[in-house]
Amino acid sequence: MTEQDQNEEKDLLRVGANSPAKAVASAIAHSIYETRTCKIRAVGAGAINQAIKACAIARGYTAPRGLDIGFIPGFTTIKSHDGDVSALVLTVFVSIKPVFQAQIPYIYKK
Repeated sequence: MTEQDQNEEKDLLRVGANSPAKAVASAIAHSIYETRTCKIRAVGAGAINQAIKACAIARGYTAPRGLDIGFIPGFTTIKSHDGDVSALVLTVFVSIKPVFQAQIPYIYKK
């Protein structure tokens, strides 16, 4: 494993099916505040579900600070005790366009 691979592994949020979505969302938001980006890896349907929910919750955490976030999905292969396993990798980033109250769809307004 190269030094670059080790750094990427260190900066990666690994999400499991039992990971609390709010805790993962908080970790995403803190990473966005510090570095403006975040990578999340999830293996399995339950883990992917929690990762997507966490991204939606994190968007609510970062929006009041004027940071709109989005993500780009991708795939990777990781080595496991079961052999090679496919994993989903979400690259979370800050959108260029800031969030304003007028841009929020009417169904979310009170």
